[in-house]
Amino acid sequence: MELKINKNNLTSKEHGFTLIEILIAMAITGIVSAAIFTAFQSQQKSYVVQEGVAVMQQNLRAGMGMMVREIRMAGYDPSRDANAGIVSAISGSIALTIDENGDGDIDDSNEYITYSLYTSDNIQKLGRKSTATAYNQPVSENIDALEFFYKLVDESQTLTPPDPTLIRSLRITMLARGDRADQKFVNTNTYTTPGGQNWGPYNDNFRRRLLTTTVKCRNMGL
Repeated sequence: MELKINKNNLTSKEHGFTLIEILIAMAITGIVSAAIFTAFQSQQKSYVVQEGVAVMQQNLRAGMGMMVREIRMAGYDPSRDANAGIVSAISGSIALTIDENGDGDIDDSNEYITYSLYTSDNIQKLGRKSTATAYNQPVSENIDALEFFYKLVDESQTLTPPDPTLIRSLRITMLARGDRADQKFVNTNTYTTPGGQNWGPYNDNFRRRLLTTTVKCRNMGL
């Protein structure tokens, strides 16, 4: 008995990919992957820049906040025996005394305070000296410039008061920069202070922020 086989029944119902289809799929996958990586890289760089700016602003405001609190207290002398006040004042530095505990002298810890810039480990910082420490303690890092602009009892304003006891208020200006360079950014800005100083242009790759605050010395002239 002869068995007849229908050749049409032997056709496979399973379909594979041709070499051309595989190559096209690989090319599309490569293009999509490259686009995703580029977008991720761009977002990552943007995040790093924004994070650096946020840290710089926080660093700047923290240093300014500490100075404002203590300079506002300059001349605090409840007993009238300590002779507290502003000891010296120039455009880049201020020294002041406070009878913090009201014992009639300014010999105790943190009753003689100086603010100025100094450099350590090749980084310029806002420094604070006190009777507790004879050396600068860092308050804020990466501070490019600092200005104290004083208003005197006669309403005149100056960077160099002839007599620090005449000071009634001052404007503090600080210029901070980021701790990392941004190679896609060139800083050509000039920063003008209330005292008329021009800082910059630096023509480098660092972002900067300028902050100015007015402080009334409420204990001076009492």
